[in-house]
Amino acid sequence: PGFGFGKTLQHNVTLLRELNKLTEWGVPVLAGLSRKSMLGTLTGRDVEQRLTASVAAALIAVQRGAKIVRVHDVRATVDALKIWNAVNLA
Repeated sequence: PGFGFGKTLQHNVTLLRELNKLTEWGVPVLAGLSRKSMLGTLTGRDVEQRLTASVAAALIAVQRGAKIVRVHDVRATVDALKIWNAVNLA
């Protein structure tokens, strides 16, 4: 799915919330939310200050079935996903 790209904030939030519906088609879902303007709108942060929001959005996407996440801050995202995996997939 394309986050941003002519969607309203509500469209983007709904897309993230209901991302799991796309996994029902049986194909891997890629989510690219890193540093998106929707995160800036929700947090009031400039693009350079969206690390925490980007990691949170990636984690939510994975929780909702995304198999691939496109991120700018790989190390921080991987660390968060390692913790999530340890708790949820153990």
